[in-house]
Amino acid sequence: MSGQLDITILEPHGLRIQEFRARGGQDEAAAYLQFGISSITADPWSGASRTRLVSHQFDEVEGTDVRGASPVHVTWGTAGFMRLLSAAKAAGYVPAIVHTHPGSHAFFSDQDNINEAELARTAFNKGLPGLVSIVLGGDGSVRARMWSPGGEVVDAATVQQVGGRFRRWPRAQADAAKADHLDRQARLFGDGFNAHVGLLRVAVVGCGGTGSAVALLLARLGVGHILLIDDDVVELTNLNRIHGSRRSDASAKRPKIEVVAREIASAELGVQVVAMKGWASSAEMRSALKACDFIFGCTDDHAGRIMLNRLAYFFGIPVIDVGLRMAPLSSGAGHNINGRVTTLTPGRTCLLCSGVVNARRAAEEALERTNPAEFQKRKEEAYVIGAGDPAPAVVTFTTEMACVAVNEMIAALTGFHGEDGMVANRARRFHARDDRFLATTPNAACPVCMSQMFWGRGDSEPFLDLVG
Repeated sequence: MSGQLDITILEPHGLRIQEFRARGGQDEAAAYLQFGISSITADPWSGASRTRLVSHQFDEVEGTDVRGASPVHVTWGTAGFMRLLSAAKAAGYVPAIVHTHPGSHAFFSDQDNINEAELARTAFNKGLPGLVSIVLGGDGSVRARMWSPGGEVVDAATVQQVGGRFRRWPRAQADAAKADHLDRQARLFGDGFNAHVGLLRVAVVGCGGTGSAVALLLARLGVGHILLIDDDVVELTNLNRIHGSRRSDASAKRPKIEVVAREIASAELGVQVVAMKGWASSAEMRSALKACDFIFGCTDDHAGRIMLNRLAYFFGIPVIDVGLRMAPLSSGAGHNINGRVTTLTPGRTCLLCSGVVNARRAAEEALERTNPAEFQKRKEEAYVIGAGDPAPAVVTFTTEMACVAVNEMIAALTGFHGEDGMVANRARRFHARDDRFLATTPNAACPVCMSQMFWGRGDSEPFLDLVG
């Protein structure tokens, strides 16, 4: 593990932490966590390596283990701690201890330094890569650090809780450049909003009609770091909906990511843009995606969607997936025009269980890329669905759903439409003039969203536990 240390606490674990903290009242309380490891070999904006730890499991210290507690201390036996170390070692996780300072802010006391040094030595003797310590202040503050086998103690640059809401506690307030052009939105969401948004790292996967609009909206919103991923080039039929595209781009077969990056740069808003041509599911994209705080899925590619679907749960990165389907009625009297925004985060239903992704089509897309001759043969033999006629697309509808999607990210940051933050599944029926908030039920056997086995799993071999 190297570089800057960031810590992500998944919202289901954060809620458990709040419950245990409340039960402690004015006395200090303690608990355990296990973290998955996300090694970011090169941040796409800085090139530096980073490590992000993602919570996988939360356990309270059993009451029989607690030796004593007061407003200024808590002590507990080692039996539960030894079980924690054994479990973390067996599964490849990083163990963590959590305790509260109910009457003050979060800080590491001299006694914490002494106690944790001894606990860390025990962890290292068992062959673990580190021991994390988290302190929760009564004023809502959070501090975290990791003890490493070499004796180094690294403070977490940020601690964030991720779910329907996105909350972040930085170790130090960054000196963000004053964004005068964002004054009007600060008047709505407060002075801290622009600085918070300016530090975000956000990916847009798919830079077509919806993705190009999302990317330009993020830039106007003040997102400081934007990653664009797409493998396609601009064609003549794209000009009706890709924001910023020109006829000359279609003639030159210019990559969509270059067009969108050019439009963001031309606005001179101080946004750092990284454009990567390729499929989101390719190995070259992994580190870049893992470095992000939010990911917008703006592609009709089922294979890419399956990958992003799993990534949201393995790495605790909220994925906001956007889809549209529009067609004239077969009778010729009217239209079906539907848009959808689904937010993916541990504790919510995944795309497969929601019926958004077709696993068979995803496999066919992968075959079409890796072995086009075999794909064509199977298509001729009617063994694959194959690509049909191009789907209808109208810029007003794609842009409107882009706005809905970006508003969900704003909801995660501000809670402007409720403390739960992002809506899990919103469907807009343009032709019926209504929005529906769909409740979906996970498949009881789904290992991604129904089981907590992969929540916060982090790095694994094979990547995301996907074979092939």
